[in-house]
Amino acid sequence: MCHPLPCTSQEYYKKFLYEAFPVESHLHHYLHDNLNAEVVSGIIENKQDAVDYLTWTFLYRRLTQNPNYYNLQGVTQRHLSDHLSELVENTLSDLEASKCVAIEDDMDLSSLNLGMIAAYYYTNYTTIERFSSSLTSKTKMKGLLEILTHASEYSQLPIRPGEEEVLRRLINHQRFSFENPKCTDPHVKANALLQAHFARQHLGGNLALDQREVIISASRLLQAMVDVISSSGWLSLAILAMEVSQMVTQGMWERDSMLLQLPHFTKELAKRCQENPGKSIETVFDLFEMEDDERRELLQMSDKQLLDIADFCNRFPNIDLTHEVQKSDNMRAGGEITLQVTLERDLEGRIDVVTVNAPRYPKAKEEGWWLVVGDTKTNSLLAIKRVSFLRRTKVKLEFAAPSEAGEKNYILYFMCDSYLGCDQEYEFTVDVKDAAGPDEDSGSE
Repeated sequence: MCHPLPCTSQEYYKKFLYEAFPVESHLHHYLHDNLNAEVVSGIIENKQDAVDYLTWTFLYRRLTQNPNYYNLQGVTQRHLSDHLSELVENTLSDLEASKCVAIEDDMDLSSLNLGMIAAYYYTNYTTIERFSSSLTSKTKMKGLLEILTHASEYSQLPIRPGEEEVLRRLINHQRFSFENPKCTDPHVKANALLQAHFARQHLGGNLALDQREVIISASRLLQAMVDVISSSGWLSLAILAMEVSQMVTQGMWERDSMLLQLPHFTKELAKRCQENPGKSIETVFDLFEMEDDERRELLQMSDKQLLDIADFCNRFPNIDLTHEVQKSDNMRAGGEITLQVTLERDLEGRIDVVTVNAPRYPKAKEEGWWLVVGDTKTNSLLAIKRVSFLRRTKVKLEFAAPSEAGEKNYILYFMCDSYLGCDQEYEFTVDVKDAAGPDEDSGSE
């Protein structure tokens, strides 16, 4: 027999049926990145601007409605003002300690390089701080992957009940070992999933979904990492980070055969191509240049598979690069050097070629490129520019001339963020004159 609910219970459940649940703001938990972005954009120029900014948010509206939730001691104007001032003060102090924001005269705010990188790539300010403090000029592949996967963006990666043993087995089968790995650490899991992606190990269920998120975040984080490295002027590490970006997109290690980027290719087939009598086939360009009959005999694929191969080869970047050092009176010791770079390719009527052919990447991705000028003798990165283009573009790279006159050798790198095997290198020499003296500056002899 059913008994009617007491009146008090009826009223309680009616409240859930007929009244909306209160929605609280979580802005105070993510305020660092919001304020950093507003400082970078110039919306917030001082601490008072930051307090005024908060008064226009949903957080401000909820403070008086549910003060206990936000740890307010009262709801008077004085309490609100003190709470917002303290919130802004603590947040900006953290950003200053992280070298994202500079505070002048204890009031005025200005953005620093790390803050600009964090805002541009929508990354957590603590991630950029970690990149800056952990990377060194001698960091290798293993260390780079550890630093990358310790990004704050991976801290919320779920560790589900029963996953620990699966993760332990996954960790034990990766290229780079883990020192005292904690299978309950989301950063360790992110590292294992990323290495499994490079090794093309099959994952199913929730692990595959987690791996998808790890991969997508990794591309953006690596772009931010390249900017952090470039700020320190480390050439070899910047090139390494760019190569890791290629690995993430294609799902393979840098030591694997470049032919594994092609559809339907296996390690066995790549090895057969490499051992091809007459001419070893090691790159996409080698395969593209073969006669049709020879290629068909070597690959032993169906017509449909061969069409897929042909489509990939047609989309693979084949870019003509020319460069020229611009002559100028400023090309003297301590002056400035300008390098003009022209990039061009024939798309043969196609306009979608900038979409990367990467079936192992979870979503559509467009080609991106870096132009880099470096000095290999000193491992110095002198200039870098991110490039995206369709058919033709011209780019100027400006960098400081050496402090001493004479001939100086540099390397121009053209690096892709999505394909392996299409990068280009060019050596060029600059004849730097002596610094102009007072007589030369004034135009007298």
